[in-house]
Amino acid sequence: MNYPDEITYGNKADIISTVEFNHTGELLATGDKGGRVVIFQREQESKNQVHRRGEYNVYSTFQSHEPEFDYLKSLEIEEKINKIRWLPQQNAAYFLLSTNDKTVKLWKVSERDKRPEGYNLKDEEGRLRDPTTITTLRVPVLRPMDLMVEATPRRVFANAHTYHINSISVNSDYETYMSADDLRINLWNFEITNQSFNIVDIKPANMEELTEVITAAEFHPHHCNTFVYSSSKGTIRLCDMRASALCDRHTKFFEEPEDPSNRSFFSEIISSISDVKFSHSGRYIMTRDYLTVKVWDLNMENRPIETYQVHDYLRSKLCSLYENDCIFDKFECVWNGSDSVIMTGSYNNFFRMFDRNTKRDVTLEASRENSKPRAILKPRKVCVGGKRRKDEISVDSLDFSKKILHTAWHPSENIIAVAATNNLYIFQDKVN
Repeated sequence: MNYPDEITYGNKADIISTVEFNHTGELLATGDKGGRVVIFQREQESKNQVHRRGEYNVYSTFQSHEPEFDYLKSLEIEEKINKIRWLPQQNAAYFLLSTNDKTVKLWKVSERDKRPEGYNLKDEEGRLRDPTTITTLRVPVLRPMDLMVEATPRRVFANAHTYHINSISVNSDYETYMSADDLRINLWNFEITNQSFNIVDIKPANMEELTEVITAAEFHPHHCNTFVYSSSKGTIRLCDMRASALCDRHTKFFEEPEDPSNRSFFSEIISSISDVKFSHSGRYIMTRDYLTVKVWDLNMENRPIETYQVHDYLRSKLCSLYENDCIFDKFECVWNGSDSVIMTGSYNNFFRMFDRNTKRDVTLEASRENSKPRAILKPRKVCVGGKRRKDEISVDSLDFSKKILHTAWHPSENIIAVAATNNLYIFQDKVN
């Protein structure tokens, strides 16, 4: 991996909270804690450097969500963008969904490079003309202007969630999408904003009996009737909307029995699943918990077919990670375009890649030192106890405030986007 581009932001509102490529990989969107969405566009191939596709440059920036206040509950609603999901492009404009804790918005991003001139009732500055002075009719004409990228909210889907929205997922029918919070999943039609259909409700009659919450949910990439959701108990449920309208009874239930020898005070916390993703093929599901990434075959419910240790050296540090609240960090995971490599984040600005075919894995670091253009990333190693080699880093010197929670992989090429707190790094394969 090399050619990093680094895009840096400043204060706390600039902490990146989600990263997402669109379906072609030409655009990359990031959302941040300040409620902003920044879209980067890939430069076209230049004539003199045919083999080198361009860098990603800022294409559009807009304020998606504002801070709100719920007067009934006396609660502040953060503007932070939790998730962004692109819709496949149907025409010249782009559409994306963005959500904070309570409200999902559908944005249209379009370009304008012409403006109409020669109105009859207005002058060139846009002021209304005196009707008595209008003696001839003019035909308005379109004149070229500087390219302008406009983002307009086309739909606002609000007031359907009592708890915080953790996931949105666009269905493969492109007519519906779902939004999930801690206890419920709602199905929406893109055209209807004032009502949604509740497809999962795990809220117990008595909240004292609550044993688990929904942590992530996603539609199957090809079958519009199938979706999965994960829970804080480390289980995954596959549901089929053809079976019943309310999918409280799952079709498949994926759970790995716990190894009694690994049982500890923290077992329950670290088994909570923070992300679930279907493979592009639709055959596998990948889940991320605190210490591992697991790959499940849809046809085998009793255990995952692959388990990858992300940072097993933290097992001995769980006590201090609990005290500084890091144990509750929600790491995401992504597939590459061919489902052969998996990427997920860790601490100290490290991120991990696992090759499913060769079973090789690598730890890379997204940092200022490595962010010179065309710099080649060196694999990093963490040593546990004993003697430390020159190029290794000791577990005790890891920086837990630097964490990579959000990453994205280009749908067809070896280009990755890595959000390290308030810096966005884009790395691409040197073969390119």
